[in-house]
Amino acid sequence: MSSFAILLFFAVTGLTLNHTDWFGDHQSTQQLKGVVAVPWLRPDVQKLEIVEQLRRAHAIRSAITEFRIDDAQCAVSFKGPGYSADAFIDRTSGSYEFNETTMGLVAVLNDLHKGRDTGRVWSVVIDVSAILMVLVSVSGLVLLFFLQKRLMSGLLAVLAGTVASYALYRFWVP
Repeated sequence: MSSFAILLFFAVTGLTLNHTDWFGDHQSTQQLKGVVAVPWLRPDVQKLEIVEQLRRAHAIRSAITEFRIDDAQCAVSFKGPGYSADAFIDRTSGSYEFNETTMGLVAVLNDLHKGRDTGRVWSVVIDVSAILMVLVSVSGLVLLFFLQKRLMSGLLAVLAGTVASYALYRFWVP
């Protein structure tokens, strides 16, 4: 029973991933402008100061995924479940364009299901969930061997499910 909530979560998000058209597109994008201190951009780029100012100015909680520097500009990207943001900073003036995209609750849940842009802790949650699901499945099979009256019908059901799954894959999956 300890894995019930997470099993339900992965079952529901399996449906939302498989039927994205049921839930519509709730993506919203906003484009903002701002300025960072020019001394942070020349001669050496002060990455930490820039990132922290962007976080404060735009309430960003997601992880930084890229900080690219060239002669004319810096590009900073943040990503999280159902979220992405990019800032393009002019190294001469310090002005920047900030593009932020949020994709709604279903996209957040789908990204959590896939482990996309979720970090290490959530990766462990997915691994633990998978292990719990394996244990639940294996314990069901083990229990079957202690039910002599149901053993043959249970094993036939397992075999039929396995064969049906393989047949669906083999003949109907491109």
